[in-house]
Amino acid sequence: MSPTHTDNLKSNLSEAGSHLKRAAADTAEAVRGAAAAAGEEMRLGKANLKADLADGAIAGLSALEEAAGAGSEQVDQLMEKGRDLIDSAADLIRERPIASFGAAFAAGWIIAKLARGSNR
Repeated sequence: MSPTHTDNLKSNLSEAGSHLKRAAADTAEAVRGAAAAAGEEMRLGKANLKADLADGAIAGLSALEEAAGAGSEQVDQLMEKGRDLIDSAADLIRERPIASFGAAFAAGWIIAKLARGSNR
């Protein structure tokens, strides 16, 4: 007896069900593999992020230390220029005491006038 249409339908549906079952199993396996790979990528990315942040912090601390040294150098240079200026003023006063007194008197008079003018 030859198979009927109903028998063929059942056979085809059974085969289709088997294929769908296998496709579902393959999909689940692919998702598990992708999740494992994503997890590994996340761990690697997290490690790289930590390393980059640590390197950035070290570089920032080094820059801060250099800034302190640079600031100290600038203060030293300004102090040296101030000493040179005071020495120059002292030399000028020794060379021309009367002219220096006159300049100091004039500067004081101008400052006093400006101070009195701003009070009014």
